[in-house]
Amino acid sequence: MGITKVICFVLILFFTGPLTANSSKFSALKGNPELRSASVIVLDSRGNLIYGKDIDTVRPIASITKLMTAMVILDAGLNLDEDIVIDTQDRDFIRMTGSRLTVGATLQRRELLLLALMSSENRAAAALGRTYPGGLESFVAAMNDKAASLGMHNSQFADPAGLNADNVSTASDLARMLVAAQRYPTITESTTTLHRDVEPYASRGPLTFNNTNRLLKNENWKIELSKTGYINEAGRCLVMSTNIDGEAVSIVLLNSFGKLTPYGDSNRLRKWMLASSRT
Repeated sequence: MGITKVICFVLILFFTGPLTANSSKFSALKGNPELRSASVIVLDSRGNLIYGKDIDTVRPIASITKLMTAMVILDAGLNLDEDIVIDTQDRDFIRMTGSRLTVGATLQRRELLLLALMSSENRAAAALGRTYPGGLESFVAAMNDKAASLGMHNSQFADPAGLNADNVSTASDLARMLVAAQRYPTITESTTTLHRDVEPYASRGPLTFNNTNRLLKNENWKIELSKTGYINEAGRCLVMSTNIDGEAVSIVLLNSFGKLTPYGDSNRLRKWMLASSRT
């Protein structure tokens, strides 16, 4: 079976609901992992629910938004080698956060995609949306159209960076987005890159950007796609496609209280799944 047919088959299974209870080694886990995130969903590659907590509550999703931003850019087939100059419009006028990409910095579109996904660079994401055909308004419309096409009926997107608290979704909707994002090699590669040097200024040396997901440095984890997010209204958020004990697993953690809680919850989940599946 070709890779396209395999992907379509997995998506069909995900969208049509769980299979039989015995289709995964994690299908009958006992106990409770006692997670601190407000909303959680964990699925196997067939769409079977491994664990769920408040999966349909609509919440702000912060920089998890950038996965949608990347998909819309890649769907448009834009020239990834095109140079894009950071503009005043790309500054964060909502949270007033800073950036090492000052006005006038120049990078290729593919480099901006990498920085937006890997290190959650807000100006990189803003520049991607601004330079989309038709401008930012058309870009946001395309984000919402993409969400609708994926069946994300409880989601709304308002900006490409996730700084606006009106970027909202549910754990179950984000699981759909996570499955879709795995179809894009640029996204899987970018979100699992640990660090990258870029040269946005002709007269200066390179700048090093790092990945925001510390679990990528943990040898116990085999992560194939990830994205972190944070604004006050959203709390700490983390979505991942990973492999646990030979099984492909999707994890969505929303509104985690405390900077390290998403990582603690991830490790608690993994420990609970491994212990339960081997008893």
